[in-house]
Amino acid sequence: MDTLARLVDEKPLVIFSKSSCCMSHSTKSFLRGFGANPTIYELDQMPNGQQIERALLQLGCRPSVPAVFIGQQFVGGNNTVMGLHVQNKLVPLLMRAKAIWIWNEK
Repeated sequence: MDTLARLVDEKPLVIFSKSSCCMSHSTKSFLRGFGANPTIYELDQMPNGQQIERALLQLGCRPSVPAVFIGQQFVGGNNTVMGLHVQNKLVPLLMRAKAIWIWNEK
């Protein structure tokens, strides 16, 4: 868990992903569509990726990726992110975390 905390510390938007995971890809693309520039950790390309994945599972992220942290807080996976968007709660979270600065909904 300490490793996880260090990786998300002082970063407004962090996504734990696997390079072969289509849901991870869609989550990354979706959040970038808001103008966010997330810090992305590809667990399958990291030497300690399995250790981090176990920590994510302990946090309750099922499946383990994608795992999204906004403002150093664990938000959840793809379904949670999409749910927040549908409820009009995602943009305010991203703005409070300073992951995005402006949003002009058209």
